[in-house]
Amino acid sequence: MRPVGEQVIVITGGSSGIGRATAIAAGRQGAKVVLAGRGADALEAAGVEVETAGGQALTVPTDVAAADQVAELGRRAVARFGRIDTWVNNAAVTAYGTFADSPPDEFRRVVEVNLVGTANGTRVALDHLRAEGGTIVNVASGLGERAVPLQAAYCASKFGVRGFSESVRVELEHDSVPVRLSVIKPASMDTPLFRHARTRMGVEPRPVPPVYDPELVAEAILYAATHPVRELAVGGASAGLRWFQQLSPRLLDAQLRVAGFRAQQEVDHPKGPEAGDNLEAASAGPGAVRGGYGGRRFSLGSWLGMHPAARRGAATGAAAVAGLILARSRR
Repeated sequence: MRPVGEQVIVITGGSSGIGRATAIAAGRQGAKVVLAGRGADALEAAGVEVETAGGQALTVPTDVAAADQVAELGRRAVARFGRIDTWVNNAAVTAYGTFADSPPDEFRRVVEVNLVGTANGTRVALDHLRAEGGTIVNVASGLGERAVPLQAAYCASKFGVRGFSESVRVELEHDSVPVRLSVIKPASMDTPLFRHARTRMGVEPRPVPPVYDPELVAEAILYAATHPVRELAVGGASAGLRWFQQLSPRLLDAQLRVAGFRAQQEVDHPKGPEAGDNLEAASAGPGAVRGGYGGRRFSLGSWLGMHPAARRGAATGAAAVAGLILARSRR
């Protein structure tokens, strides 16, 4: 696995949020970065940031829900840089509202971008990586292990990304294809996703706290590009959600009935479905990495996930303390 600085990395959803943060972080290490997204202005601005950081950038306007556009993205990446080492499927949209209030076309569009777009990217990546090897990184979500209300389509698509990735991973291993497939599972991140979302709640959406900085996800993605990683949760809340789901799904249901609706609403900021969003077309403007929600810059769980020796040491220490407590209780 080449160091990041020697890689050609394709990133979908590269004009905003996690994708843009990853592109800039890769640029700092000298990588050649191919950014895909729908907004030409935002893509160009992101490309400038990558090159300012020290990398090389190619921007390719792409709607990942269109298979032919994704195929063209792969062709242009290879034509410019000669190969692809890592392909990051990160593009995502969401729409807020109860399932009963959400039109079928909105549900379908979310799934097409988030899940079908990931499948389109994976197919094209395999076409280019199968012979010489490389890495595919699929960005799912903590909401791909436990769903929340008001985002049925988004949660369904992220569950789908995880299931799709598991199926493809086993197929690659069975056929001895030298391509690694990693899944990254972020918690709530401080990105513009929420401000760009379509909503039928009557108010602006917001990320469920705690909120983390997208650079944590960028670090995890680039770690997966250089290390064999199966799945990696980013933000303690992502791992905590899975743990609570395994412990008591009914208790988590009850908690979400009480707090899961209000926690996703900016009650003092009205917004209706007629307001601008990026569900069908890209948002205007130069784009941004952050959404202004004040994300945390450190997560112990994420750090341990990328430092196996420290994780083993923590586990050994915890086991020793537990053994000591048990021994004393017996005495």
